Amino acid sequence: MNQDNHQQRVSFSSRIGYVMAAAGSAVGLGNIWRFPYLAAKYGGGTFLIVYLILVYTFGYTMIMSETTLGRMTQKSPVGAFKHFGKSFSYKFGGWINAVIPMIIVSYYSVIGGWVLKYLVGYVVGQTQAMANDAFFPHFIGQSVPTEIYFLIFTAITILVILIGVQKGIERISKIGMPVLIVLGIFVAIYSMTRPGAVAGIKYFFIPNFHNFSWMTIVAAMGQMFYSLSIAMGILYTFGSYLTKNMDIEKSTSQVEFFDTAIAILAGLMIIPAVFAFSGGTPKALQVGPSLMFITIPKVFASMGLGTIAGVAFFLLVFIAALTSAIALAESAVSTFEDELGMGRIPATLLITAIIVGLGSLSSLGYSVLGGIKILGMDFLDFFDFISNSVMMPIAAIATCVLILRRVSLQAIADEIKISSEFKRQRIYNLFIKYFCIIFLAVILVSSVLNVFGIIKM
Repeated sequence: MNQDNHQQRVSFSSRIGYVMAAAGSAVGLGNIWRFPYLAAKYGGGTFLIVYLILVYTFGYTMIMSETTLGRMTQKSPVGAFKHFGKSFSYKFGGWINAVIPMIIVSYYSVIGGWVLKYLVGYVVGQTQAMANDAFFPHFIGQSVPTEIYFLIFTAITILVILIGVQKGIERISKIGMPVLIVLGIFVAIYSMTRPGAVAGIKYFFIPNFHNFSWMTIVAAMGQMFYSLSIAMGILYTFGSYLTKNMDIEKSTSQVEFFDTAIAILAGLMIIPAVFAFSGGTPKALQVGPSLMFITIPKVFASMGLGTIAGVAFFLLVFIAALTSAIALAESAVSTFEDELGMGRIPATLLITAIIVGLGSLSSLGYSVLGGIKILGMDFLDFFDFISNSVMMPIAAIATCVLILRRVSLQAIADEIKISSEFKRQRIYNLFIKYFCIIFLAVILVSSVLNVFGIIKM
């Protein structure tokens, strides 16, 4: 590995190392927790088609933009924007991209702690207990257990960050992603072979356009944004670790494939199981975020090998959550190194303090801090709203404006073509010029209107 200093930037040892790390950042709770419940809620196959179209057009454009700017400038988000200008607008664009992962990793680690609790529960044989409707609310309503699991998850994340890019992030991604895929296939096969599961497979893959609405598009756009790690600073940072001979477009295509494959695999793990357990009633399909922690444990409890399936499922969710948390934390560490001149250890300790501080608010927001609400939301829900629904669309708009008004499409193309062909250049130009900002504005406005009850998502 290159020495970690400001003259020689660290780098991934190979393209596959970058792809696994970038896929690990993309493949997280967004795929395995968020995608299945949105697909179930917004029409199954109809949602899937809309999502796939967006991933390979809008999503592709944003991944290519952020990764290319990272490699071009060899900087994390703040430095990348400052490379092109020193005015307030450039500083704002860089810092909003940099702050987002600091907020997300804090509450994300709390959910990672919940996943770890369920994994431990299945390992010690609490399969029936966790199927009780009261188990999850009781757990998150306890201050000490939730905080302990949150801190354990955070400690594991920080340990990998301290080890470094190649020995830590790249290595854990190379191991974790294949293990995640194998476990996912195992759980999906188990789920799809339950009595009644075929109806769930049909619902997930066969479009029923009676279920289509404008909110299907909005929800799919929001999910794609969350799932692909767009506007989280991660792709800038990982792009800055790419050497000039690494093929950006091919790497992006592979990240898209991994992300999509895991999302579909997650759908096959969860949606057929819901049909097998409940018959796929509208109530069961509309449960939303509680699908993983309340509905799925019931499914496992009703199965002969439910404990084994539960261990496998929550192990793969834990791996997915961990790889994403590592990527989010690494983005913040890189920013502190680049902009504050900090060494890796002090930068890592600083992000640890931020995670513990903000994360504890989210962790305790359902217990001792439960009486405190912001815009009617608990701390975790508020941090999720302000980062994902407000700051991320604004950050992505800033990236688009930077490219269109300062960097230029030609400069982006020249950087990409250093190491590869630019096969989808027409799609890229079309979306960055005409569609991306419109889509991002739709996500922003729809999310804000939803929070204030003007529209219902």
